[in-house]
Amino acid sequence: MMEPSMGIKEYAAVLRKRLWLIAACVIVVTFATGIYSYFFTNPSYQAFSKIIVNKSKESKLDLNEVNLNIQLVNTYKEIVLTYTVMDRVVKKHPELGLTADQLIGKIKIGTVNDSQVMTLSTQDRSYDNAIKTVNAVTSVFKETVPTIMSVDNVEILSEAKNAYDVSPNPILNVVIAFIVALMLSVGTAFLLEYLDDTVKSEADITELLGVPTFAVVAVIMRDDLIPQDQKLNKQNLEGSPYATVNS
Repeated sequence: MMEPSMGIKEYAAVLRKRLWLIAACVIVVTFATGIYSYFFTNPSYQAFSKIIVNKSKESKLDLNEVNLNIQLVNTYKEIVLTYTVMDRVVKKHPELGLTADQLIGKIKIGTVNDSQVMTLSTQDRSYDNAIKTVNAVTSVFKETVPTIMSVDNVEILSEAKNAYDVSPNPILNVVIAFIVALMLSVGTAFLLEYLDDTVKSEADITELLGVPTFAVVAVIMRDDLIPQDQKLNKQNLEGSPYATVNS
């Protein structure tokens, strides 16, 4: 029976009592998560490409030009994720097997503050497709910008040559599963203790009735009903190496 106000010793007693439940839950959930993460999930690969925005190839670099280029980066981020660009990617690279809407959902664009560099990235279950997709979008965007902005100020800094395994992360999954299983099993242990209203000890009786316990009736086993002298005779006979037969 769980007391309304418990101390550290009472909490520890509940945990010891339900230790088998906690251990079983943690072991099963952690083991199952590890098996699933290592053997039943497909990896996801991420590839990156970088482009830089310059005002023009002929002009000299100055602070005003850099600030203008930084402002253009935000504009170009929006242009990349348009049907004007993605439709051209679909037509030029049918081997990707993706629609314009799918490309818009797959391509992610990142920038660093006060930087003229844009990073295009995508994730795919296929290592090769991740690289091909991000490079296709990058090259088509570079070709399309002059027709939209009437400027040729985008250069590819680096194309994607490798893709990185970004998910799943089995170790992280196992750690998270361990923590979640531990929290849930501990919570379940205290819930079961709270819902358990059976009387198990003298202390439970005292708490329930509010009166002290004067006597306790012990559990009587079948052997306890046999008189003591008969028990001794039986033990002596069983332990004797000789058998006595009475006629």
